[in-house]
Amino acid sequence: MIVTYNWLKDFVDFEYSPQELCDRLTMAGLEVDSLEEIGGGLDSVVVAKLESVATHPDADRLTVCQVNNGQDIIQVVCGATNHKSGDYVAFAQVGSILPGDFKIKKSKIRGQESQGMLCSEKELGLAAESAGIMILSQDLTLGVPVFEALKLRDFRIEIGLTPNRPDCLSVVGVAREVAALCGKPLKLPAPVICEGAVDIKSQASVLVENSDGCPRYAARMIKGISIAPSPDWLVRRLEAVGVRSINNIVDVTNYVMMELGHPLHAFDYRYLADQRIVVRNASENYKFKTLDDQERTLTSEDLMICDGQKPVALAGIMGGQNSEVQDDTSDILLEAAYFKPTMVRRSSKRHGLHTESSHRFERGADIDMIPVALDRAAALMADLGKGEVLAGIIDNYPEPLKTPVLSLSLQKTIALLDAQVSPDQVAGLLTSIGLAVEKTDNPDLLRVTAPSFRPDLEREVDLIEEVARLFGYDNIPVTMPIGTVDSGLTPAQQRVPSLIQDIFTGKGFSETISYSFVSQELLGRLGLPADDARTRPVKLLNPLSEDQAVMRTSLVPSMLESVARNLSYRNQDLRLFEVRPVFLPVQEEEGRCHEQLTLVAAISGRREPEGWAQNNQPVDFFDAKGIVEDLLDCLGLKHVSYANLATPPYLHPGKSCSIETKEHGLLGFLGEVHPEILHKFDIEQAVYLVEINVENLIEAGDKTKKFTPLSKYPNVIRDTALLLDDSVTAAQVIEIANRSMKKEVEDLTLFDLYTGKGIPAGKKSLAIRVRYRDLEKTLTEDEVVKMHDKLIRSLCHQLGAEIR
Repeated sequence: MIVTYNWLKDFVDFEYSPQELCDRLTMAGLEVDSLEEIGGGLDSVVVAKLESVATHPDADRLTVCQVNNGQDIIQVVCGATNHKSGDYVAFAQVGSILPGDFKIKKSKIRGQESQGMLCSEKELGLAAESAGIMILSQDLTLGVPVFEALKLRDFRIEIGLTPNRPDCLSVVGVAREVAALCGKPLKLPAPVICEGAVDIKSQASVLVENSDGCPRYAARMIKGISIAPSPDWLVRRLEAVGVRSINNIVDVTNYVMMELGHPLHAFDYRYLADQRIVVRNASENYKFKTLDDQERTLTSEDLMICDGQKPVALAGIMGGQNSEVQDDTSDILLEAAYFKPTMVRRSSKRHGLHTESSHRFERGADIDMIPVALDRAAALMADLGKGEVLAGIIDNYPEPLKTPVLSLSLQKTIALLDAQVSPDQVAGLLTSIGLAVEKTDNPDLLRVTAPSFRPDLEREVDLIEEVARLFGYDNIPVTMPIGTVDSGLTPAQQRVPSLIQDIFTGKGFSETISYSFVSQELLGRLGLPADDARTRPVKLLNPLSEDQAVMRTSLVPSMLESVARNLSYRNQDLRLFEVRPVFLPVQEEEGRCHEQLTLVAAISGRREPEGWAQNNQPVDFFDAKGIVEDLLDCLGLKHVSYANLATPPYLHPGKSCSIETKEHGLLGFLGEVHPEILHKFDIEQAVYLVEINVENLIEAGDKTKKFTPLSKYPNVIRDTALLLDDSVTAAQVIEIANRSMKKEVEDLTLFDLYTGKGIPAGKKSLAIRVRYRDLEKTLTEDEVVKMHDKLIRSLCHQLGAEIR
């Protein structure tokens, strides 16, 4: 929003300097982006008189002028055609620097000396375009700086407003803030209208069919006007805030919009069929040409201002060419209305049409400003256009909008601001910006009515923010915030993921981080069956791309992509892991998902890094299994079994297994990735994968794990070879042994598997090593024999084993 220093002075009698005003506005929450002096540095551009104007002897389109600057007669060559002898002009003397860093120098033009320049409004920064040099009034004094003589010295202030402050999209809105800051009253315009005898309702009518999109529509009529250029004061004010002058009628609508913040629109009355206005939605695919000479295809969601037969304006955005004010226009129907912000915003975005009008309606115009703006514009039009304002006003406002009434607690205000403010002080600050404040029976509470020009005030905290900025941020003491941070996770939920990261990084793994959004095609590479929940991911409503269209249901595809990418860069010895959530769909609720924390790790390449020993052995299944065992041991998990049953399809069926516990069921899987899956990811070497449900791991972990002191007594080792059926697994042997072991058994290890010569068909030999030790004494031979015999008998009885 651009305002000028002198324009603000029309509404508030403040004494701040321009820079001080900008500083105070910024501290009050209206950040000033720039302060620019209009006419600054142009004192050498003075009022001068053309003593004579002669045609250039060597150029028909140039003139040689003798210019009187009040002290000397100076020759200037000019290319304009709108001047004559005796005219008063703006004369830039040698050494002047005009806007755009254009320096005036002494020169020769076609052989004639030129010592200065006759300036146009454009060259002085007073207008965007100009037809010739600036002709001044002959009442001015020669030699006086032009900006001083014309009283044009001013300061242009550009304010960077946030979207929640539509009330400051006007000079009056900013002036209201200035009045609150300096404690002076705000002087609003009080238009005086001399109405004619004819009533407007006999000449026009208004019908609002969509009252939700247009709660209020008002109109006035001015007849017998004359379209003409606007007076200098109006042109200067509009140009100062970046608005181009068009004619006296259109300029008035723009002037009132910038002054009061409410957009207006002037219709040429003769082009309104049936002399009426109808506010309704457009017909689908209707073609409508707006004032910018663009034909737009409307939809049924566009709110239109129509006459008795056709649309004449896109509501709140731009008028149509079919009712545009023209040079021969004599009768004006002046519109002032309130349009629903969301409806204007959608239409503006749909048609790619953003205007000063839509900018204000999108953020919320002041519905109570309509009659004020309408009267202000009608009075100006009648004055500048020499027309007559018809009696009365059409005001279609069937259900007045209610303004919110909020309660404000003084204690809460003090607590949030950490500043001592009294109820009277708070009431005074809020009243200064136009809020209605009432005291209640409770001395701690104030009842505050938010005015219609402040749609952003919806909650108590909004009022406290107003108190803070008006009280002065620099008056609020500086204190350090006090707060607690609660992760919402149990100690185990915090400890276990961190422990996993420590374990894997300690084993030489690198952690990867992948996107939570993946493509459906990427999940499809895993070869999962159709009934698997992971094939039905939750879809994003507005995906950034097709490659990130769904929520991931598995970390495996992203991990294999990371492996493939590293291999493509010839990084062939890989140890990668990731601990992140996956998002599994909830079958009962469409579009909802359950987050499940998951661990995926991948190893590939050589077991040891390249070095002196040249150990080129590749990693295998047991490297992955060993890492899992170390992890489970650190978490205190016991009695874990590995079974080659029902492994996922992306793992090799003969080189993979599940990870289970009897109490908590399935923890995850490990194994070699299936060759077909590797081919889909363009991977040409074996990859071993670990996939574990971390949430189940947390539940299964031994939460009472304690330190066991080391025994100072010697151990006793017993080795035994057992003859077993081929169907008996090593896991079964360990499980039964664990159930039969006593506290003196320190460790049990399977250290040999043998089949072949000396072993019957369908049989195998498993050798176990048991270490016995007591914490309190040295075990005797008899004690060890008894314990070991009992353990072996249990294995023989339950598994049909024989001692070799």
